[in-house]
Amino acid sequence: MSWYLAVLKKYAEFSGRAGRPEFWMFFLIHFIILIVLFAISTRVNFFGIIYLIYVLGTIVPYIAAAVRRLHDTDKSGWFILIGFIPVVGGIILLILLALPGSSDSNRFGAPPAAQPPG
Repeated sequence: MSWYLAVLKKYAEFSGRAGRPEFWMFFLIHFIILIVLFAISTRVNFFGIIYLIYVLGTIVPYIAAAVRRLHDTDKSGWFILIGFIPVVGGIILLILLALPGSSDSNRFGAPPAAQPPG
């Protein structure tokens, strides 16, 4: 949960690097919340609005974390636009986000800490 909150605290920080644990733990918790809210919204109409508010409220932190994750692999944040290519774009972006980051400093900064934020 601390990884999730750490990404939300860096709400619109597109500079720097995000390691695999930071991005994927955020993604996992975010995905679980989306599934739960969607399941509830199919039963109760009011939760559809809550689902929409949550999606709109977390889209910027998600994009910022993905850009920082691409920076960790020494790719420009603009590579996130590959996801708009039909069918293969999402697969390519998934592979880029799953690649290990560079172990040394790169043009985007020092390697991120592997420990959960305290």
